[in-house]
Amino acid sequence: MLLGAARLKKRIFALTVGLWTCLICISCGGGTKKSTTSGLPNRVLASQGVSSSVAVPGLVIIDAFYDVLPRLGNIGAGNAPGLMAISPGRKVVAAFDASTNSVYGVNTSTEADIGGGVRMLGPTQNMIVPTENPIGYAAVPSASPNGYSFQGAVEMMNFSTGQLTTIAVPSAQNVVANSTASQLLVFSNDSNSMTIISPASAAPPVDTSCYTNPPNAVCTIVPGFDRPVFAVVNGNTAYILNCGAECGGVQASVMIFDIPSLTVTQTIPVDAATWAVLNDSTLYVTGTSPTNNACTGETTAATTCGRLDIIDLTTAKVTGSVVITDGYHDRMDFTNNGELFIGSYDCTNIGNAYTPSSGEIRGCLTIYNTTNNSITIPPDNGDVTGLQGFTTRYVEYVAENGNLRVYNTLTNSLDYTYFLPQGTININGYIYDVKAIDFF
Repeated sequence: MLLGAARLKKRIFALTVGLWTCLICISCGGGTKKSTTSGLPNRVLASQGVSSSVAVPGLVIIDAFYDVLPRLGNIGAGNAPGLMAISPGRKVVAAFDASTNSVYGVNTSTEADIGGGVRMLGPTQNMIVPTENPIGYAAVPSASPNGYSFQGAVEMMNFSTGQLTTIAVPSAQNVVANSTASQLLVFSNDSNSMTIISPASAAPPVDTSCYTNPPNAVCTIVPGFDRPVFAVVNGNTAYILNCGAECGGVQASVMIFDIPSLTVTQTIPVDAATWAVLNDSTLYVTGTSPTNNACTGETTAATTCGRLDIIDLTTAKVTGSVVITDGYHDRMDFTNNGELFIGSYDCTNIGNAYTPSSGEIRGCLTIYNTTNNSITIPPDNGDVTGLQGFTTRYVEYVAENGNLRVYNTLTNSLDYTYFLPQGTININGYIYDVKAIDFF
């Protein structure tokens, strides 16, 4: 079993166990399904899997102006909501329920689910809502449509009608949309190819065109990559992340890919590449190399570290490389003052954040200052599963090890205030993801 598939299975297992474990907890933000909207102008949703005699699981509404929980019921999203995705205009939120492998669509204006959940053929660790239409897409590597021997699909979910269209893509792991959502770029476990789907041409409920007879109107398979896992799309250009050696391949790189012509125009070698974020003409790429992973320049008990490579796209060259925490990186978020929050899972944890001492405490979060090139590794432990910044506040919400931390981005430390005496929004249960549903 190569690294991509092994880590995927471990992540899905850990998520399911974590969410079900928290079913015995009680939520401070619990309640029944809401009958009226909150009326709050600055709303954030946190996915919470909780069940008890006085609380129900769901999406918790947070007043992000004060970082507090108003006395409101949760938005229903199954028994164990975790991973979330949000549309570009923030009108639709999708939440994955690990207990039933269902995805619930939420209308952020009404703060209510859209037509109930759509049940998929397996769990997912990656999904998108690429437009303001109530339609989502999820990569489901273990999907096995009835009557077929293959595994893997991109599930197209219409939240309004409840219709599920399964487009067969063997071992599909991640899905990214182009700027209009007319094409989907799909990346599969342990593959050196990328699949491009035109979802509007798919024939529901099960379309096997990516399995039986590509290329066709629905599916085109593009070879020539090195364990591609993700892409950042900007117009007609996609920056394809080749995971390389970290995922059982050879060399990590970023390939500049022209979507209309389906051609690679340039290849930029990097230390490692599992996730990236674009800021103007600079691409920030993260990963953990199995060979170049020394913690040079850091005083730490960790024996391996990850890398943040900085690419100037005007010259197509790496202009800097920074040592960060290790693990499998799949979360990045920019703040309004130039801080870059970087999260991973399966990292090296040092110390215990719950019994602090004078020794080192380290987890899966790194904060990189793009102005002075410094890094901060906060004294916390556990996987980072959600990041959310704001345009008018100097704070970052971080879902880490099931807690919802609030970081002051001016100090890169927990934001200890009157409302946050511990720097944490107190929601009992396992908080997996966090999404702002208002622009502010």
